[in-house]
Amino acid sequence: MFEKAQKEYECAREYVYGKNTKRSVCLMDLAVICMKEAKKKGLLNDLDESEEINACSIKATIEVDGESQDYLVMFKNETHNHPTEIEPFGGAATCLGGAIRDPLSGRSYVYQAMRVTGCGDPRAKVEDTLPGKLPQRKLTVGAAQGYSSYGNQIGLATGLVDEVYHPDFVTKRMEIGAVIAAAPAENVVRVRPEEGDAIVLIGGRTGRDGCGGATGSSKAHDEESILVCGAEVQKGNPLTERKIQRLFRDAEFTTMIKRCNDFGAGGVSVAIGELADSLDIDLDKVLKKYEGLDGTELAISESQERMAIVIQSKDIDTVLEFCAKENLEATVVAKVTDKGRMRMNWRGKTIVDLSREFLDTNGVSQTISVRITQPKGSYFDKEIKGNVKDLLISAMGDLNVCSKRGLSECFDSTIGAATVLMPFGGKRQLTPLQVMAAKIPVLEGNTDACSLMSYGYDPYLASFSPFHGAMYAIVTSVEKLVCAGADYSKARLTLQEYFERPGDDESRWGKPYAALLGAGMAQRALGLAAIGGKDSMSGSFKDMDVPPTLCSFAVCVSDATNVISPEFKKAGNKVALLKVKRNKNDVPDFKHLKKTLNVLKDSIKNGEVVSAYVVDLGGLASAIARMAFGNNLGVCMEGEFDNSQLFAPSVGDIVVELSEDKIGKTVLCDLSTPLGVVSETAEISVNGQTILLSELESVWADALEDVFPTKTNHKEIKNMPIYSARAEVFNGRRLAKPRVTIPVFPGTNCEYDTARAFERAGAIADVVIIRNLSQSDIEQSIEQFAKSLDNSQILMIPGGFSGGDEPDGSGKFIATTLKNPRIADSVMRLLKDRDGLALGICNGFQALIKVGLVPYGEIRDMQSDSPTLTFNNIGRHMSRLVNTRITSTLSPWFNKVNVQDVHTVAISHGEGRFVANQQEIDQMFLNGQVATQYVDDRDLPSMDDLFNPNGSMMAIEGITSPNGRVLGKMSHSERYDNGLYKNVIGEKDQKIFESGVEYFK
Repeated sequence: MFEKAQKEYECAREYVYGKNTKRSVCLMDLAVICMKEAKKKGLLNDLDESEEINACSIKATIEVDGESQDYLVMFKNETHNHPTEIEPFGGAATCLGGAIRDPLSGRSYVYQAMRVTGCGDPRAKVEDTLPGKLPQRKLTVGAAQGYSSYGNQIGLATGLVDEVYHPDFVTKRMEIGAVIAAAPAENVVRVRPEEGDAIVLIGGRTGRDGCGGATGSSKAHDEESILVCGAEVQKGNPLTERKIQRLFRDAEFTTMIKRCNDFGAGGVSVAIGELADSLDIDLDKVLKKYEGLDGTELAISESQERMAIVIQSKDIDTVLEFCAKENLEATVVAKVTDKGRMRMNWRGKTIVDLSREFLDTNGVSQTISVRITQPKGSYFDKEIKGNVKDLLISAMGDLNVCSKRGLSECFDSTIGAATVLMPFGGKRQLTPLQVMAAKIPVLEGNTDACSLMSYGYDPYLASFSPFHGAMYAIVTSVEKLVCAGADYSKARLTLQEYFERPGDDESRWGKPYAALLGAGMAQRALGLAAIGGKDSMSGSFKDMDVPPTLCSFAVCVSDATNVISPEFKKAGNKVALLKVKRNKNDVPDFKHLKKTLNVLKDSIKNGEVVSAYVVDLGGLASAIARMAFGNNLGVCMEGEFDNSQLFAPSVGDIVVELSEDKIGKTVLCDLSTPLGVVSETAEISVNGQTILLSELESVWADALEDVFPTKTNHKEIKNMPIYSARAEVFNGRRLAKPRVTIPVFPGTNCEYDTARAFERAGAIADVVIIRNLSQSDIEQSIEQFAKSLDNSQILMIPGGFSGGDEPDGSGKFIATTLKNPRIADSVMRLLKDRDGLALGICNGFQALIKVGLVPYGEIRDMQSDSPTLTFNNIGRHMSRLVNTRITSTLSPWFNKVNVQDVHTVAISHGEGRFVANQQEIDQMFLNGQVATQYVDDRDLPSMDDLFNPNGSMMAIEGITSPNGRVLGKMSHSERYDNGLYKNVIGEKDQKIFESGVEYFK
């Protein structure tokens, strides 16, 4: 087994480097040899190569409105294990920020993220915490809050969130993730810097945070680390990075960039030092958060949200003007020279002067022997005793099987209006995904091209054998893509390694060595290659070590129309199992596996397979149960099954649902083993026993309820009368294309989705960026905002996080701006003199209610008992799809729908609970001002958290002004487009934007 893998590696080295190569054998060479081999064989024709190596980049040709366009698709995985162990919130937040920066520096737009973490038991008692450590609950909750806070603020959809649990992660937490991005290929120019070129630093200011972060990640971790390493953790600023995203999405700007680097490990020293072979850097030009920083701190600080770009000197003024328009600070900090040296100057002195020749060396080489330990027995052959029902109930409560819905809902999964699959599917949104899917973001036009990303990792298999753990990480990540409808041969991989500190122990070095051999064998057998990766070799604490970890992230570009989801679809469909054939050494029969995956792909495309799920740690039975939860469809299993078939960790086997309407005698049937039939009865019937889904769901859902809650106490409410009168008719000048003013405040992140929704409906969107870096910026922005309003028929305030949303701060910055006399006058002229409309969604709703535009229809000072929006009852951010009912058609925004229509709409907020005194609520219902309400599966208003995500009084989701022309609502109607949210049924188009535009026609 090991000998074969070793021989394959040696043959690959000889093929790539030549028979007599003198290159040293190192872990990095092991990690990249499959990519180099595949490239030399011509198997990576889609690989996008350049001297910029910040992210994996592949070429894709996609259809946009029927025309072919060349795109670059980039992806990157990141790790922040050390900083998250020290400071969970900041470490996890900047893990995501760091992942975003890499493809962003490639001038691509980051649109979806995946988060995979490793933790000990978060339910453990605080008093059992190891000295010098934070409690596991503190780590997992704090890290989730940090990552989600950053992603939610910057406006990045997190399509899949998972946490794997293993007792050895008490040693040190695993905090990893990956992002995916895209850009038109023509927007990305890569040119070698030349003497005289300028280097501009854009974005956040520099501080001491992050000094020593790079070396900190490799330090030995002990009881003192938590006390002395806090300064190594960067301070994230997602609002600034959002501005850079906007700037780098502008083709006119990006085509002026010759080369770009983000600020990660090493700060200025690396970010600017890598841009050209010869540089003069002026550290005095680096903008600072505060005074007192010395030259060393300015040179190495890893403070986030900064980019260094190389441009021609003639473009300096134009570049600085572009930055100013996006409310970003920028300054020229260096120039390209021809001296062959990197020099740094500070306060008139040269403090660094190094030759490029020296910088390009790899330092002193060290050697060590490696010893690989042969695993004993088989991971897959396990005798399992007990009653089937008891075993299944126990499996559903296992931390690596149980529901992570309470965790996942903390992360915005729908922003960007590109999410093809929600994290949990079925009408009940309970079947968890194994792959995330999103349409590739195009600024103009429509496309069905989408990206898919999955991961593979089993900490128990990896602990049993790092070789097999890595091999099956590759296999399962690829299988998951195919189970969603992708072609596995188009997959590209990026690997994440996390191992103990090896020191000078041969057997400890043998673990990553064995893992890379196993990963290489799988890649070579499948004809795939990892084109990126990240490693961390600091997973030790005293005499404890993390599980040997090689996590595989798999990515491919596909067609959204072919994407399927794993929840059972229809009673009467057949359920079958596609088993992985293994030899006596537990190595898959890759020839059989490839045939199976190709047949599965074709069967999904022709509609024969309608759902598929890769079996994981919980075994076959728990996989079937999770597929059943989404639509509350059971399974009647036919035949007798022993416990090992049902509960052994058959990693890599695939459960498929075959359509009774389309399946025939196909190759898939020959490859599969029949299991049973999907049933309308919500139960699993196996070996003569019947197990109710409700019993399983209770255990499955409650395992982490105390850590990541999903429900609170609630009471029933009465169903108030509906209001069926229609809105007043527009009396002004009719317009073919009404104009919409969309202000973008610091923290706004829904402007793209909103502008696109209005333009699709036939309006002209005028996006106004509110700049606040100086007094003159503020004055100019106010004037521009007011001028746009005076020329518009609609004011739309999109969602986001106003000024970072300090406590009780939702919408405060926007509200303050709306109360500016110049803006307030323009708003009221729009609404009263020109019969205009106003709309605020989520953060925009919060702003409208703070100034009185809803429910009063005018800007006024609010009182302590005035209606408001406050923190969700559940005490955390909520992101999911909800059902809302049209309760009133008073508003012109609902001219194209009817009362009692129910729509399935995205929500994502932490402060969305509507509260008011009951007398005022009753009057709003009477006036028809309660526009929409959260409803349950009977279409009745509900206070149940499953349906009313924030606990709004009387289940109120949206309200209007007295005449209906101002609408504020929490759910994101702008986030829907054709082909999205395929795994949740419901009418998703509220036709709000079409109604608003048609009002003026």
